[in-house]
Amino acid sequence: MSGVDQQTAKSATTATFVTALVFNAAVFGIEIGLFTILRPYFKQVYERRTLAPVEKDRVKPFEAGFLTWPIALFKTDYRDVQQVNGPDAYLFVRFLRMMIRVLLPIWFISWAVLMPVTSVNNSTPNSTGLDRFIFGNISKSHNDRFAAHIILAYLFTFWIYWNIRREMQHFTTVRQLHLINPAHSSSVQANTILVTGIPTKYLSEPALHQLYSHLPGGVKKVWLNRDLKELPSIHDRRLAACGKLESAETSLLSTAAKLRRKALKKANGAGDPSPSADPERNVALAERLVPRDKRPSHRLPAGFMPFSLPFIGEEVDTIDWCRQEIAATTGLLIQGRQTLADQGLSLPEDVNGDGKVDKNDRAKQPYPLLNSAFVTFNQQIAAHLAVNALTHHEPYCMADRYLEVSPPDVIWGNLGLNPYEKRIRMVVSYSATAALIIFWAIPVAFVGIISNIEGLCVRESWLAWLCKLPSPVIGIIQGILPPVLLAVLMMLLPIVLRLLGRFEGIPTRTGLELSLMTRYFIFQVIHSFLIVTLSSGIFAALPSILANPSSIAGLLAQYLPQASTFFLTYILLQGLSGVAGGFLSAVGLIIYYVKLFILGSTPRAVYNIKYAPTTVAWGTLFPTITLLVVITFAYSIISPVINGLACFAFFLFYLLYKYLFLYQYTQPPSADTGGLFFPKAIQHVFVGMYVQQICLCALFFLVETPDGKRGALPEGVLMIVLIALTVGYQAIINSSFGPLTKALPLSHAHQTFKHDVDGGSGSNRKETVEEIEEGPSPTDKPRASMLRAVTMTMYSLRTGHDGAEDYGFAQPAACLPQRIVWIPDDSLSLGREEVQANKESNVKATTQNAKMDEHGNVEVTGPPVDLAKF
Repeated sequence: MSGVDQQTAKSATTATFVTALVFNAAVFGIEIGLFTILRPYFKQVYERRTLAPVEKDRVKPFEAGFLTWPIALFKTDYRDVQQVNGPDAYLFVRFLRMMIRVLLPIWFISWAVLMPVTSVNNSTPNSTGLDRFIFGNISKSHNDRFAAHIILAYLFTFWIYWNIRREMQHFTTVRQLHLINPAHSSSVQANTILVTGIPTKYLSEPALHQLYSHLPGGVKKVWLNRDLKELPSIHDRRLAACGKLESAETSLLSTAAKLRRKALKKANGAGDPSPSADPERNVALAERLVPRDKRPSHRLPAGFMPFSLPFIGEEVDTIDWCRQEIAATTGLLIQGRQTLADQGLSLPEDVNGDGKVDKNDRAKQPYPLLNSAFVTFNQQIAAHLAVNALTHHEPYCMADRYLEVSPPDVIWGNLGLNPYEKRIRMVVSYSATAALIIFWAIPVAFVGIISNIEGLCVRESWLAWLCKLPSPVIGIIQGILPPVLLAVLMMLLPIVLRLLGRFEGIPTRTGLELSLMTRYFIFQVIHSFLIVTLSSGIFAALPSILANPSSIAGLLAQYLPQASTFFLTYILLQGLSGVAGGFLSAVGLIIYYVKLFILGSTPRAVYNIKYAPTTVAWGTLFPTITLLVVITFAYSIISPVINGLACFAFFLFYLLYKYLFLYQYTQPPSADTGGLFFPKAIQHVFVGMYVQQICLCALFFLVETPDGKRGALPEGVLMIVLIALTVGYQAIINSSFGPLTKALPLSHAHQTFKHDVDGGSGSNRKETVEEIEEGPSPTDKPRASMLRAVTMTMYSLRTGHDGAEDYGFAQPAACLPQRIVWIPDDSLSLGREEVQANKESNVKATTQNAKMDEHGNVEVTGPPVDLAKF
């Protein structure tokens, strides 16, 4: 859902609302009808979780009739979302459900009370249609009717209070049950913390073991982070070479299949016997069918250029080059990992005799230590105690500690920041965010200017040349270019905000999304609500604002009712067209088949297109929903018509996301926060209440009697009291539930998982997945054994409960093996011959779970054999 376009936010008429209602209802009906027809035939798009090749990720098919699926979806238990996708997804659906429960009685009561109060026997001129039901329709001679508004404002506010308290209690229960769930409690994610800003004295495994030995169960493993310098880029080079080799090998097999088909047709036409299918002869056949000039090739970058250009640079055989590149990078990684293993990890001492232990006391190392470490405990409760305990006696030392960290969630580049540098970065980051919010109006205003270019070229002489353009060109500039530019701006905004969060030094991707949720919500409220509300009259009132800045509250109150009909149409757009578009996912359906046709050339590409998890960006999804909450609460008393529309919209969103999280989306456990987005969303609800109460307060104070006196002064005073009550209630909620949001209480310690102190040893390691398929070749054994020995020495390689290797919190460049090159098998066994050729070049490859037919089409029957590692 995109933000509100402030250029269109003007005082809309009832005809505009009716037109929007009819149009969006028509779009809703058409898109839902298409979804009903297409859903049974395109399950790969609409129910992809039911076809997942990995059994633990697969869910039961959606059992519903052709036309009765909405009823079946409504009856489906929303609590199943937690089993399928974890607490984050469940609590998001629960939030939508909460909003339905909140708005349902508000809808009925406000329509039954406020609509008659504002419309019956009132004599305000020029009020017709929907304008008869807004706050400003009450005439000066009926100011006593504002008593209904103040009574319902209190009633609705206390109803929201009760729901917030109830949902926060439920959130606390869900989160704590999730934390102590045996499946989660026994995971390394639940028992590991990330500590940053570690002083040199404690920057060693023995020192950290000793420091945290006072906690229950003690420390199981310490993972010190290092500056690996060139190793990550070498690791990336090897990954890129593996991907390029897969593409080249598949292209070679496809070319061989096509040329062989032509040869067969020619042989059959001449009456010759068909070529033998003997594997030994097939190799010669492949070499004969694919001459050297038709093998995959590419050009290397010329000189200092970081990328290659057509017709420039040396042309090389892609397969041969990739094999050499993989072998070379593997050798460099082995050398670097051996250097890592040889570096000492002894307790630091005061070597230079200056009376303190600091970085100057450490000998220079090729890969120096960073000031951070991952600490895995033997008991889950110890991890929670370590995060909440005061660890060090000096300012900012070991002050930043992070719980529930998983290796895929780590931003490795942010692990070595100085604590003071991190604070400075945070100030710069939020200052840049504030500046971005303030100055974002400039590009949006430019888009608005473009949308009125025809009138601008008449008023401004230096733009007169634009009037001479052909009418179709002007139509494109005015009608198509502005929405496209605005859409691009709204797409760029989350990217920029994420970059600011990364610059701040946030070390996890989930932390980045939590930060983005706050920043994006602030932006949405200011630009998509407040500025939109003021845009219709702020420029005319600008002189008075500059003369008296305190009048901004009165200005907001004055123009808030005028923009109400526009926001009604916005709710309709999101609730009808937005929800129907979410079900139909027309763009996703088209992109799926376009990508499959254009990009589905290798087994890995086909697997990723068909089965790769589809996730959501919580940092942008939640604010788009909570913006609707703010808009609804702001107008719930001022324009009660919005309550029914919003309640219906949230009901549709509830059905949509229940369906998506049950049958389409996959939220990996490593990216699940245990529901930490939910309490942030509750804070957004409070923002909506404040906007409502401040605006009502200003409106009450602006009401006048026929003789020019204040006509609703008591109501205004009571609104001030209500604002104070809301502030106090929010403080109570935050102080009572805040400590329970992240920490696990000691009262649950007996239910947490306790690791076996002697468990987990590399000596019990099972055969790796690389060895299962083909087994290491004779030439590969020394190198593979060396790499495994180095890895096990440094990182205590372990085997998990499911047989998958666990590399813990070692940086990927320091531990991960070569990604297995995935080649499709074919009827001539040429793929297997290529696997053997790769192995002879010390490149691991396999044909498992992938096939190519005689037409060169690739199909996969299962996941990559090393899916768990990459």
